[in-house]
Amino acid sequence: MTVRRSRSFAVITTLLAALTVALLGPSAARASTAGPVHHRASQPVYSYTDAVRETVWVDTGLDGDGDGRTDRVAADIIRPREPAAAGVRIPVIMDASPYYSCCGRGNESQVKTYDSQGHPVQFPLFYDNYFVPRGYAVVLVDLAGTNRSDGCVDVGGPSDIASAKAVIDWLNGRADGYTDRTGTTTVQPTWANGSVGMIGKSWDGTIANGVAATGVEGLKTIVPISSISSWYDYYRSDGAPLYSGTPADLAGLVENSTATADCSAVQNRLAAGAPANGNWTSMWQQRDYVASASRVRASVFVVHGLQDLNVRDINFSQWWTALARNGVERKIWLSQTGHVDPFDYRRPVWVDTLHDWFDHYLLGVDNGIQNGPVADVERAPDRWTQDAAWPAPGTVTSTLHLTPGALTTGTGSGTAAFTDDPSQGEANWAADADLTTPDKTAFTTGSLTRDLRMSGGGSITLSVRPSTRSARLSAVLVDLGPATIRNYQGAGEGITTLGTRSCWGESTPGDSACFLDTAADTAQVDYTVFSRGWADLGHYAGLNRSISLTPGRTYSITFDLAGTDHVVPAGHRLALIVAGTDNGLIDPPSTTPTVTVDLAHSFLRLPLVGGAGQLPGTERQLDARVLSGLPAGQPGTVARPESFR
Repeated sequence: MTVRRSRSFAVITTLLAALTVALLGPSAARASTAGPVHHRASQPVYSYTDAVRETVWVDTGLDGDGDGRTDRVAADIIRPREPAAAGVRIPVIMDASPYYSCCGRGNESQVKTYDSQGHPVQFPLFYDNYFVPRGYAVVLVDLAGTNRSDGCVDVGGPSDIASAKAVIDWLNGRADGYTDRTGTTTVQPTWANGSVGMIGKSWDGTIANGVAATGVEGLKTIVPISSISSWYDYYRSDGAPLYSGTPADLAGLVENSTATADCSAVQNRLAAGAPANGNWTSMWQQRDYVASASRVRASVFVVHGLQDLNVRDINFSQWWTALARNGVERKIWLSQTGHVDPFDYRRPVWVDTLHDWFDHYLLGVDNGIQNGPVADVERAPDRWTQDAAWPAPGTVTSTLHLTPGALTTGTGSGTAAFTDDPSQGEANWAADADLTTPDKTAFTTGSLTRDLRMSGGGSITLSVRPSTRSARLSAVLVDLGPATIRNYQGAGEGITTLGTRSCWGESTPGDSACFLDTAADTAQVDYTVFSRGWADLGHYAGLNRSISLTPGRTYSITFDLAGTDHVVPAGHRLALIVAGTDNGLIDPPSTTPTVTVDLAHSFLRLPLVGGAGQLPGTERQLDARVLSGLPAGQPGTVARPESFR
């Protein structure tokens, strides 16, 4: 028994040494035999020009389009040629997307391209250019019903998730892959070691969340960027519709011509499962990855814009909380941008950090990234801070009460009222925070004597009396004071694209590693909206059923304020604004109610670093003028589902 163990250890040591030489470079050989590799990144030692470029069609086991045969998804693969020739297996970086032909990926909307024989030529984004020379394979998967894949788009449902999971299963010998879309010749991933990291922005990262929530073996890490954790919370907020339309519209945007002809039944089910009344349905339940967070085995590197009005911030904060509850190893970046990839707002640091992340979780390099800061937060354009945990250490959930016009740590009292005006939104309300207007009611602190930091997600409880049978509620937190912020409502959602290029990896004539540079797009403002929540009062008792309200009756409702990390500086004031329809961010109700708020039974719960003792007294200092926000003409601007990418 002892001899067998010694031989096994010798074989393993030899293989590890060979893998280290291949992936980390010949200079690492001595370190690999002496012990674990420390703080050494994988090196670009392989030819990108000579890399293997191929497509494998993987059987998902589903028949989404009902044609009598199981659907196959196209997995376009690029991998260095040398490791397989040396008998060394390598890990995979995967991005599964519906956008590779219809809409493109990245700031330059890159699509896949192919030669005349159908072999892949251009792999969108920089992952292949940078990581393939460093000993990784990059696999870009067309979700079912898109580009060259069979089946139907079901927008985050079983078919979407199976599209990527099946490829992981194939890489681990648990599913069948074929040399073409309809043939019978199988292909084995003899070059792969079974370890997979998934990455992607928006829908792509959403698929990574969903696949991780299956607990599939072989998925070691995911990097979801601006991604959904529950599709209900993309389309609805506590019963309030964030967008008109249904997931069927999104499916129609990305599906290929075959799916358009064969998938009407799937689209009908998507539409029926997303009723306009905001009710929770089995379709939404099936697309709620938060509920399955306990199954996640992979580490998770969450990246999100704190001003993302496309994939709202509730998606990252509730996912992070669920992962924490289940002990998942994780890291987070929070920027001031909207729906933007970190490659376009913090490029050099992002590439280095992602390199270390994948080296650690896919190659086993002991580079210390798992022991470094958990959270990076952008405080001002291009100015970042770090924390050992998120929410920040010392965060205390604190209760604030309401009195007419004021936030207080004391007792709430009195009433306030507003009349829903769907033409007004958070920018109008914040600009008029110190003015009495009929469309909102505002509550502010006095001028802060020291910085006040909110780190995490909050909630609000409102006791309200509507005058009609329907009502929407909006609650926004505002930092009242001058600041320079990213112009998240601009065309680039906080970035400006420049005319210069920088290169990140190796190129071929058909796939360049050089991408357009960017810079921060900034604005000078007098206020900053930094957390939001919306609800339909008809869902006060729960999401399963919307009720018709009784005019004059008092209802109590509690709903979430999206996660954030914001410092209200000393000298500024914190404001809570409560109103009805938030123009451009939620759809209005069927009536125009006047809503009376019982302040004695309404309160705010916020995650404050150091607790509510950081707040001053309740004396208010009003600024009797209209405050300036982002450039004129942009209040209420929000990316609709058709620009989800």
